[in-house]
Amino acid sequence: MKDALFLGIDAGGTHCRARLVDAGGGVLGTGRGGAANLTLGVAKAHRTILAASAQAFRDAGLGRAAMARTHAGMGIAGVDDPARARRIAAARFPFASITIRSDAETACLGAHGGADGGVLVLGTGSNGIVRRGRRFRRVSGGGFLLSDLGSGAVVGHAAAREVFAAHQGLIAASPFTRHIMRRFDNDPSKMLAWALAATPGRWAELAPLVFAYAAKADPIAGRLADAAVGDVVGLLDSMIALGARRIALTGGLAEAYASRLPRRFARVLVPPQRDALAGAIDLARAAAAKRRRSRR
Repeated sequence: MKDALFLGIDAGGTHCRARLVDAGGGVLGTGRGGAANLTLGVAKAHRTILAASAQAFRDAGLGRAAMARTHAGMGIAGVDDPARARRIAAARFPFASITIRSDAETACLGAHGGADGGVLVLGTGSNGIVRRGRRFRRVSGGGFLLSDLGSGAVVGHAAAREVFAAHQGLIAASPFTRHIMRRFDNDPSKMLAWALAATPGRWAELAPLVFAYAAKADPIAGRLADAAVGDVVGLLDSMIALGARRIALTGGLAEAYASRLPRRFARVLVPPQRDALAGAIDLARAAAAKRRRSRR
């Protein structure tokens, strides 16, 4: 085990991160790539994960041969779908072992150091997960089309609808809606073309602007932000009902929500101890230890 390496992967809807560590936990190298949510295509996610991994090995000054003694733990968005999970698990990886879980599960393992607790990931997508003992219970995380309340993609899509309605004169325009329309040269046909091709990650690009303009008392952005906060409150209440006694908010929108949540959540919200990559590396270490025991 002293020669073993451990690779953590955090593959989400906006980017894919990789971290390579030695047996003592020292960081050897890191890598980064684009979106790797399985809903965007299993083959695409596989390529992105491999590219981010290769970058981490290059950063460490290690060649492909080192991959054969590397145990990889992966938290991947979209893996909750059984068909996609089977396909990514069957894909070829050059590592000694791979362990795949959802990105919310690795975030939870990292946030609470492997102890019980919950994590609400608020990024391009949203995914709440509660750990009690060995059991994980999930809230939201069903994807942009049907779920992911409070996510950047859902908030961004709702914002775009308001912006388009304001441009058409169906509702009163605001500084927020005018700002967004300028991104499309005030041309609704350009906005429509963008929308038809937009991925969840592209919709999510609009979400930070919602909160930024809400802070300036923009009426439309404020209404959108209030609705999104209401959705997140519902997710948190559901997680508490499932037994979460401490919950960490993670993801790119976590800070934007934290300052807007009701004070009653102060009793359960805690900062994450570690990140999702640390949780993924925990999975890799557990797999390596199990493999070693089976050989005895």
